Amino acid sequence: MPRVTNGPATRARRNRTLRRAKGYFGNKSRLYHHAREAVDRAEKFAYRDRRAKKREFRQLWIVRLNAACRPLEITYSRLIQGLKKANITIDRKNLSELAIHDAAAFEAIVKQAKAALG
Repeated sequence: MPRVTNGPATRARRNRTLRRAKGYFGNKSRLYHHAREAVDRAEKFAYRDRRAKKREFRQLWIVRLNAACRPLEITYSRLIQGLKKANITIDRKNLSELAIHDAAAFEAIVKQAKAALG
C-alpha cells in the first residue's frame, strides 16, 4: 500500500501562511517555520488589540470631554450625570466630536445638563 502524505493540502496550508507573512522582515517572510510563528503572534496581537481599541477610544473621548467641560465649570462626571437626568442620550464619541468641532452646540448641551442638575 502506498504511503499517503496529503501533499497538496500541506502545500496549500504552507502557502497560505507564507502569503500572510508577506512583507515581514527576513526569514519570517520566506521560511515556513519562522513565518508560522510570526503569523500566529501577529494574529494573537490583532485579536487582542481589536478589543483594546474600543477601550482606548472610549478613554480618549472621556479625556477630551473632561478637557472641554472644565472651562464651562463642570466636570466630566457631573456632565454625564446631568445628561442622564435631562434624558439626553448622546454617546461619548459624538459628544467629544461636538466639543471639538461645534463648541456652541456643546455649550448648549452642557447648559441643559447643568439645568437638570439644579
